[in-house]
Amino acid sequence: MNIAKLVAATDDTHTPADVDATYRKILFRLLPLLIVCYVCAYLDRVNISFAKLQFMSDLGFSEAAYGLGAGLFFLGYVLFEVPSNLLMQRIGARRTLLRIMVTWGVISSATMFVKTPMQFYVLRVLLGVAEAGFFPGVLFYLTIWFPSARRGRVTGYLMASTALAGIIGGPVSAWIMVHMAGLLGLKGWQWLLLAEGLPSLLLGALAFLILSDRPADARWLSDKEKAIVLGQLRADEGSSARGHAAGHAILKVLGQPRIYVAIVAYFCVIMPFNAIGFWTPTILKDMGIKNLIHVGWLSSLVFIAAAMGTWILGASSDHFKERRWHLLISSAVMAVCFGMLPLALHSQGIAIAMLGVAAAASYGAFVVFWTIPPSFLDGDAKAGGIALITSIGGTGAFVSPTLVGWIKTSTGSLYPALTALGVIAVAGAILMMMTVRPASPGART
Repeated sequence: MNIAKLVAATDDTHTPADVDATYRKILFRLLPLLIVCYVCAYLDRVNISFAKLQFMSDLGFSEAAYGLGAGLFFLGYVLFEVPSNLLMQRIGARRTLLRIMVTWGVISSATMFVKTPMQFYVLRVLLGVAEAGFFPGVLFYLTIWFPSARRGRVTGYLMASTALAGIIGGPVSAWIMVHMAGLLGLKGWQWLLLAEGLPSLLLGALAFLILSDRPADARWLSDKEKAIVLGQLRADEGSSARGHAAGHAILKVLGQPRIYVAIVAYFCVIMPFNAIGFWTPTILKDMGIKNLIHVGWLSSLVFIAAAMGTWILGASSDHFKERRWHLLISSAVMAVCFGMLPLALHSQGIAIAMLGVAAAASYGAFVVFWTIPPSFLDGDAKAGGIALITSIGGTGAFVSPTLVGWIKTSTGSLYPALTALGVIAVAGAILMMMTVRPASPGART
């Protein structure tokens, strides 16, 4: 039966239980694999935060060189993000994830051979080029399956992947670096980059085999389930029109003033979020924790808190159908914790707890932010709009580790940089609060 006719025929016949059951089925089909893929993506991006604890002395790199290399990933990322995301609309999610994951797995593993800062910089740029489009592509992919009312929680599950990567990555990275050091003549940090890069090749193939590009293509959904999804999305968008020309979609996005506000706000929000990923092992080491295994486990605790923040704030913003205050309050909590962190250094326990709260608030703010742009972007402009925000606003991800590394080299301390990043995040949240208004009482942002 034609899906469009089935949508019309079932609009008034499906029950809330039918809808919930359909979305549970979709959730368990898509999210586990996407989460594992995102875990690998984030690990391959930030595992140098652990590798640096060894290669800094092995290669003679400065903190500023490390910070620049960490940030240069995002230079390649932002340059190719929009083209990659628009290409995904043409070739689908399955082929896109296969292309992206195989390429980044190879480049991430090749980083084990770097000898000079320039080689490090080049491979980090190439890694960014390879991974470009993954995050905005997955965000856009979720909008093809889930209406806005369910998107905050689903986005929270996905964003928890970054925290899950930190939870797993800390102990695993430390174990690899300590126990595999010297095997086959390779350093511990070299084994780390190799062992965490190769799984992406397999996951890219699995994504190609398991995922469906859109609900209408999903053989694992019944016609009634497809009709439920497509009907909800049609009601959510107010129109079933999709697939306009890419150039038209980009022009439509550029004509919306709120897209520029979102770009600036994202620049501000991503800076502390990124710093936590790239600098947590160094922060813990600077607190006086010298044992690498202990750093790994304590890093895991920080990211457990971050995972809780993504789930709690994502669910809360969905429950109250409110986004802006959630973004502002979580950003403020994170800024306060960063600012007070130097005062808590007399107690490692208190300092680690404050770092955990800051991570929870920062990761939660990141989740809540990404529920806002889809609420004011039309269906045909959504992919281009998300990619513009992540690419242009994502330059904050380049600035963040570069700035922190420069300040650390100049002052010998991370804490002035963390305080500054907290203030910047609050400024971005205030900007969003002042300029992006709720569309209606029933669909608050």
